[in-house]
Amino acid sequence: MTKAFREFKSLDLPTLETEVLGQWDEENTFNQSVELRNGGPTFTFYEGPPTANGRPGIHHVLGRTIKDAFCRYKTLKGYRVERKGGWDTHGLPVEIEVEKELGLDGREEVESYGVAAFNTACRESVSRYKRDWDELTRRIGYWVDLDDPYVTYHNEYIESVWTLIKRIHERGLLYRGHKIQWYSPGTGTVLSSHEVSLGYQEIIDPSVYVRFRSAADPTLSYLAWTTTPWTL
Repeated sequence: MTKAFREFKSLDLPTLETEVLGQWDEENTFNQSVELRNGGPTFTFYEGPPTANGRPGIHHVLGRTIKDAFCRYKTLKGYRVERKGGWDTHGLPVEIEVEKELGLDGREEVESYGVAAFNTACRESVSRYKRDWDELTRRIGYWVDLDDPYVTYHNEYIESVWTLIKRIHERGLLYRGHKIQWYSPGTGTVLSSHEVSLGYQEIIDPSVYVRFRSAADPTLSYLAWTTTPWTL
């Protein structure tokens, strides 16, 4: 057995990970990598915020590794790389998670529970999961500013979005139009394409044909077809 092989077998990766992370914390390595590039060209990175509706998974590690590789590459090229972390705390995934925790089913039960109390439970839920995400971020060595992240339920963030919409309107770029949207009868809200893809599946469903006779013209009828008979 060679010396190199013996050293390889004795390599304790968990201990090495802890030592490296500890050294980075002690030397403030991440912040130094930014500040040492003062005066250089800038490369600003805003993380597309994860939705804090559950614990992170291995696929999040993969995505963040790719993000980190770009930022570190730009840093090596001499750029000052500001990396802003963020958290998506709005939307249906958070509400569904909290409904499960509280044993609620649908909008009527949420309203009976109390919208203000439900909103408080949502904020508590995302804060709890955010702590899990912060720990994962540190453990995988993903460098991003978590001390001052943007959080979508904070008033400052909401007001910044309103400001951007105002500026778009002032430039004449905002218009009123029509768009077909997915709709959830259970939650009483429209769904984004991302939310639909979370649980989308094709099924065979009965359709209904209905004939409507015209009240004004006895010889005229309207034929309607739908796969959602409850809308009739």
